[in-house]
Amino acid sequence: MSKTRLRRKTALGSAGVLVTATLIAGAVSAPVASAGPAAGSGNGRTSEARGVALAAQRAAEAGIDWQDCPADWGLAKPIQCGWVTVPVDYAAPNGKKIKLAVDRALSTGSRADYQGALVYNPGGPGGSGMRFPTRVTTKNPLWTKVSNAYDFIGFDPRGVGHSAPISCVDPQEFVKAPKLDPVPRSEADKRVQRKLAAEYADGCYDRSGAMLPHMTTPNTARDLDVIRAALGERKLNYLGVSYGTYLGAVYGTLFPGHVRRMIVDSVVNPDRDNIWYQANLEQDIAFEGRWKDWQDWVAANDAAFHLGNTRAKVQKQWLKLRAKAEKHPLGGVVGPAELISFFQSAPYYDSSWVPVATVFSKYVAGDTQALVDAAAPDLSDTAGNISAENGNAVYTAVECADAKWPTSWQKWDRDNTRLHRDYPFMTWANAWMNLPCATWPVRQQTPLEVKTGKGLPPVLIVQSKRDAATPYQGAVSLHQRFKGSRLITERDAGSHGVTGLVNPCVNDRVDTYLLTGEVDARDVTCAPHATPKP
Repeated sequence: MSKTRLRRKTALGSAGVLVTATLIAGAVSAPVASAGPAAGSGNGRTSEARGVALAAQRAAEAGIDWQDCPADWGLAKPIQCGWVTVPVDYAAPNGKKIKLAVDRALSTGSRADYQGALVYNPGGPGGSGMRFPTRVTTKNPLWTKVSNAYDFIGFDPRGVGHSAPISCVDPQEFVKAPKLDPVPRSEADKRVQRKLAAEYADGCYDRSGAMLPHMTTPNTARDLDVIRAALGERKLNYLGVSYGTYLGAVYGTLFPGHVRRMIVDSVVNPDRDNIWYQANLEQDIAFEGRWKDWQDWVAANDAAFHLGNTRAKVQKQWLKLRAKAEKHPLGGVVGPAELISFFQSAPYYDSSWVPVATVFSKYVAGDTQALVDAAAPDLSDTAGNISAENGNAVYTAVECADAKWPTSWQKWDRDNTRLHRDYPFMTWANAWMNLPCATWPVRQQTPLEVKTGKGLPPVLIVQSKRDAATPYQGAVSLHQRFKGSRLITERDAGSHGVTGLVNPCVNDRVDTYLLTGEVDARDVTCAPHATPKP
């Protein structure tokens, strides 16, 4: 989600605002499937269903020509790369086609241990999964048992990275700073932001118009099924984080009989009314709560950071910094928009708590350069800037195309003005990031009704209770929709992406599910992972 960070994908918005962007007793067993041709799906008797069946058949016949990865992809041997061909429009499977980049690290175990391929999506929309196989090659301790049994498969979704990448604006212009303060002081400020959002939407059409109608989550789910077929897998093993959970929910709805094992971690609420306008409003509320959690932690560690021994004092320091940067951008480039881009990583991920607090502490102690270095764009990093612009383009394209957004500025203004009063940290930055959807130049779809279909096995859902990017209700909603699913809740925690954290209560259940198909007889609540230490 939204926003791999939707992991939420941390991304720059239309005005350049970075907002972003696993003991079994009495267990139920998920069915085991061998490799081979796929069975029928719940994809319906539509032209897209026929198109994806044809594309999957062709992919199964072609397979993947695995080779060493291109040197400039940064994926060293033994990781291998390849391509899977998919139609741009599944209703016209013989029409224009694109190639999706995929990579793999082979399982480390014996033939007897082998259970097939595990495919990963980190979120976004707009996130690349191509780093996933490095969890095998770097011997990540959380994944050694699973990598003994599975090939780890990453891919760039359509429009992302190496997979027919889309663009909405020149990347160097996209990252230039300082951007406008996202919090408007006047109606004139709002008019400027509205103009920028409309220009961004037009830029997407000018640079990538042919792809825009087809940049939807259902089409990415269809791509995922074609990748499954190209891998020679009869059924899919899947791990999705953040937006990757919505991709998994849509896949499970369209292709319930093609799922073998599915873990969704940090869950987007799949309710049709939530996709995507309401989801972003809900984020604003959740981010404020997690921002306060971080401030409480900073205050409790005042001996290390000297930012104040209460939340109110830490917030006062933040407001003082923000006001100074608004008046005179730090180093000429870091204004309020850039500060939000940097500081929002703390509500996202506990791993950012110490680094963000350390930079903030240095600033208050007189070291402005540390904050400038951390928050300012690097115009010399052209590859990174291309990637950032591409990620934001895909984020915008998918969310705008997936659902019908409000076109009334009065509604946007009313909703965000109301929320900003109580949840000021992210509200307006988030609004401007998504406002291109109000003037989106191609037809917007109706979200799929996510539900259980014939053949869907138990799905494992993992969620922290105080997640900011994907609020907890999302996990509850998907749990209700996917019958037989199990929900693992990490209480008193809010870091986004729970399966990547050290918490044996979660990690052991993830391993057990992927290795045996077993889930607990009932839902489980785990104690939180360890709190970061300064």
